[in-house]
Amino acid sequence: MKLTLFIFIAFSPLFLLAQKKEEIANPVYPQDYFRNPLDIPIFLAGNFGECRPGHFHSGVDIKTLGHENEPVHAAAEGYISRIKMDKGGFGHALYLTHPNGYTTLYAHLNKFAPGLQKYLDKEQYEKKHWDVDIQLSPTQFAVKKGQQIAWSGNTGASSAPHLHFEIRNTITEHPLNPELFGLPIVDKTPPVPAELIIYSGDFYYETPLNVTLADHGGTYKPVKTDDKSFRVIKDTIQVPDAMAGIGVNVDDYMDGSENTIAFYTAKLYMDDSLQAQVILDDIGYDETRYLNAYADYKTKQLHHKWVQCLFQLPGNHLGHIFHNLNSNKGRLDFTDMKEHKISILLTDDKGNTSSIVFYVSPQQMATPVQNDCTSFYVNKANNFSNPNIAFSLDERQLYDNICFKFATIPANEAYSDKFQLHYPYVPIHHYFDLQINPKRPIPFDLRNKIVMLYSDDKDEDGRAAVQTDNGWYKAKVRNFGTYWLDIDTIPPVIKSLQKDNSNLSKAKKITFEVKDDMTSVKSFSGYLDGKWLCFEQHGNLFFYDFDAHCPKGKHKLVFKAEDENGNAGTFSLNFVR
Repeated sequence: MKLTLFIFIAFSPLFLLAQKKEEIANPVYPQDYFRNPLDIPIFLAGNFGECRPGHFHSGVDIKTLGHENEPVHAAAEGYISRIKMDKGGFGHALYLTHPNGYTTLYAHLNKFAPGLQKYLDKEQYEKKHWDVDIQLSPTQFAVKKGQQIAWSGNTGASSAPHLHFEIRNTITEHPLNPELFGLPIVDKTPPVPAELIIYSGDFYYETPLNVTLADHGGTYKPVKTDDKSFRVIKDTIQVPDAMAGIGVNVDDYMDGSENTIAFYTAKLYMDDSLQAQVILDDIGYDETRYLNAYADYKTKQLHHKWVQCLFQLPGNHLGHIFHNLNSNKGRLDFTDMKEHKISILLTDDKGNTSSIVFYVSPQQMATPVQNDCTSFYVNKANNFSNPNIAFSLDERQLYDNICFKFATIPANEAYSDKFQLHYPYVPIHHYFDLQINPKRPIPFDLRNKIVMLYSDDKDEDGRAAVQTDNGWYKAKVRNFGTYWLDIDTIPPVIKSLQKDNSNLSKAKKITFEVKDDMTSVKSFSGYLDGKWLCFEQHGNLFFYDFDAHCPKGKHKLVFKAEDENGNAGTFSLNFVR
């Protein structure tokens, strides 16, 4: 009978579901398989799950003593499965596939190990492209654990020398939290909550009734009661609503580093009953942009602070980082109008914990103000058009309902009026087609020179626009803000950064700075004595490191850069090496 009962419980659907949830919340990863990819101790400048503009940080940023060219080693045996060269992002990157089901990524590198570097050079010159993405077979570049594969650098979207290191599930390609794999990291410092924010109302951004997060909420600075405990200055917070959400701005630290990093888990309790839990692990690149629904986008845009919400917005489809959510998706229900104790428990990757304890007293709800606007609803398609502008948002574009604001601003010099589409501090999940009707005829020879310009009230940029069948112009955009049409006939400006353009006998490289006034550099090329030369892009800089493709002697170099509207600039250089 006992055996039968055990079998029934062990294989019942509820038991299996509970077991699966426990496995997800407490993943078990190999602890001695991967080594430190560097020869120096690990100190982190960034960790997994950190909030970054438009994405979660997908690995750990390991410091390299403030300089480049630290030897980088394979963290485990396997083979080089991918080489990717990019002007932004990971810059020079290597991917290693391992036989235990994981793939490691090494990014922002400089040169690769000699055999790999030689292979890369050959591929680049055959393809006549610097930015290549090469898939490799298991037999081409097998590596052993600890074998040097590259040197660290500062390439791609990197602001200081470091090594970005990831561990991914090979099948799903989802990055996992590397600190859960037993890497030798010393950390005995618990997370430090910097701010606590109470969000009133049922909606995140402007609703049709204009209820906003900040309008009826408040910001509070926790104060320390001991090394691991915090409270708010006012023990009791008054909330003018029967429903509220909680957000936290947290700084975590590791021993020996001044950089702030992210917490690993956060648990939210009301009267000691768990209401929500956030666990930052296993976030795929296909879903990482939902960071803009998880973090308070408006506060980041306006006040440059990362506030992480311990409740799930209706349009946030990154559901698997949330656990044990109550029936209100983590919002707290105060309809009984009684005072309640609220606790938040924060834990970092090494198990160090801290807590915040305070009380919430609900007050009478504020009366929302009706506004003249167009209602856009989350998880539904939303369309907008008038005689001069049109766009459609699919059901995955918004994270919450919004009260859409629109305005037309006369612009005499441009080829259309300016159109304010809501506010830049409200996020859009992915690109959509925006169409604008020019207000005056466009000459035939300028129809491929139209640019759609954008302003977020701070900066301006643009992208090439193409004509539609009805004579309007469209471009793919991904932000609310102000848009208008204009003409772009100005080529990129190319500036040589050589001290002496004619004599480069002592130089190590040739560098040009290229800037475009309205759009961006779409393509570039360099030809030395009529033969293609491998120039690399890093932001606005384009450079070639001298190698065997440029022998000693006299040479003529022609460098060309073209923008999105086909405007091309050329710089010719006669020099001696």
